[in-house]
Amino acid sequence: MKAEYINPFLTSLIDVLKTMGQVELSPGKPQRKDNSKACGDVSGVIGMVGPQVKGSLAITFEKSLVLKTFSNMLGEEVSEIDDQVTDMVGEITNMVCGGAKRLLGEQGYDFDLATPTVVSGDGHSIHHKVDGAKLLMPFEAESGKAYIEICFDK
Repeated sequence: MKAEYINPFLTSLIDVLKTMGQVELSPGKPQRKDNSKACGDVSGVIGMVGPQVKGSLAITFEKSLVLKTFSNMLGEEVSEIDDQVTDMVGEITNMVCGGAKRLLGEQGYDFDLATPTVVSGDGHSIHHKVDGAKLLMPFEAESGKAYIEICFDK
């Protein structure tokens, strides 16, 4: 898996959460992921397809972080992951992929995005629509953890 494909997604997640949610993320150590179990409580998943590569991305949040992000973005306190929170996760997923698409476009890569889906619940699964190695990148914030999973067919 090429870093030139992955880094724009990581950069975009950090930028979106800092700008929109006033959340500072610190990246951890990337690792290969060999199962479909999500590391957090709610995940936005989106497919990508282009002439050079097909892939999918999942952004997973721990409950504490997603509730803090929701509060920061919308000025409302919530105590549970509800429809409003899952809608926000879908929008964040869209914004992160849109930002990465722009950055990759500057490098000559073009792809289209599917509509994101959101999955939640303790121990939920993430199923990528392409066969390929899955990279898991953890992030730490003051109020919890987030994870990006990226899977490309190349």
